[in-house]
Amino acid sequence: MIVQTKQQEPGDTAEEILNSLHYVRPGQGFKPNFQLFAKCDVNGSRELALYSFLKASCAPPVDVFLHSDSLGSATNLVYAPLRSDDVRWNFEKFLLDRSGRVVMRFQHATEPAQIAPFVEALLRNEHIPRPK
Repeated sequence: MIVQTKQQEPGDTAEEILNSLHYVRPGQGFKPNFQLFAKCDVNGSRELALYSFLKASCAPPVDVFLHSDSLGSATNLVYAPLRSDDVRWNFEKFLLDRSGRVVMRFQHATEPAQIAPFVEALLRNEHIPRPK
């Protein structure tokens, strides 16, 4: 996933992104040990249906649309329309249960270890109350 902000990720196709990793950053022939995909829109009029579903199923992790530690201002956004439930930054996370229902949504800065207790509870078939 690439949030449409600041045009930070070079390349549009999986091949262009792979070449960037292989030759530029980190370079030195680097090859990831996972499949790369092309970029997709997660916000705006061309957002992928998956993200429309995820965002409609769970409230945003924070009330403030823009905050100084990530996006800075709406001038850095390269999509429209802007919506209050938009994904704010890369690494925002959605937790789904075994049935594909969205259970929680976490800010980009949330460490995976902080999510582990919720995953473990779901694996034990425990109910996790939805945040308001």
